[in-house]
Amino acid sequence: MRKQVAYLGPRGTYAEKAANILSKLANFQTPIFVPCNGLHSVIKSIAYNNCDAAVVPIENSVEGAVTATLDALWKFPDIFINKAIVLPIKHALISDGELSIISEVLSHPQALAQCSEWLSENLPNAIPLPTNSTSEAVNMVKGSKFRAAIGSKSLIQIEGLKELAFPINDVPGNCTRFVLLSKKPNSNSSNIASFAFSLISNKPGALLKALNYIADFGFNMSKIESRPSKREFGEYIIYIDLEIDQQNNIEIFLELKNQLRPLCKNFVDFGNYFSENVELD
Repeated sequence: MRKQVAYLGPRGTYAEKAANILSKLANFQTPIFVPCNGLHSVIKSIAYNNCDAAVVPIENSVEGAVTATLDALWKFPDIFINKAIVLPIKHALISDGELSIISEVLSHPQALAQCSEWLSENLPNAIPLPTNSTSEAVNMVKGSKFRAAIGSKSLIQIEGLKELAFPINDVPGNCTRFVLLSKKPNSNSSNIASFAFSLISNKPGALLKALNYIADFGFNMSKIESRPSKREFGEYIIYIDLEIDQQNNIEIFLELKNQLRPLCKNFVDFGNYFSENVELD
């Protein structure tokens, strides 16, 4: 049966490129790609079993964590990360008009933030307007001479617009990590283990004790992030990525989890998976 893979649509988004790459890495045979309107819709499609898999951004090198993805992983503990890729992001300014008359710039909030310095220097009077996706932004500027969108250069060919400037992201090395989500944990090779927890008590040294366990077991943290629990003020969820070696220390990681759980009010294991860097054509 062909796999249905949800992603943040419509066509032409970086999420669509990530969905294609991750589906190939997962050996999905002729998958059916399902574009969704908004990140929450992507998450719900896998959470409520409307799709077999989903591809979502989880972290950007400039703007940090994609909090909607982190919150969803905590909310739906039966979803697992199966694979991850780090995709380079190079934004273009796309329009039907000319740079000198642009007064509004549309894009996904992450893209607007990633190009904020360029916009302040080159279009200081333009109003930034957030959209659900970069592709939606490009579609919304068609036929307008005073509007421009931030998105992938591939959208220029799809929508028949023109490039006003490229690249416009503030950091040349801008990249985003996308993850492939499934209801089944990954059983193949891994180099990252991801999990999150909230502590039983909010006392001095409680978090340090948990982090010391990680250090004592010899794991290197490649990410640590905190998010409010949304249940009570001052309660936080700690998200952690560890570098692991499937062959050598997976059993040690299982022992670490056993040591951490008694310290935690809640503990959610997002799974072990392989993350790699990819280059776009």
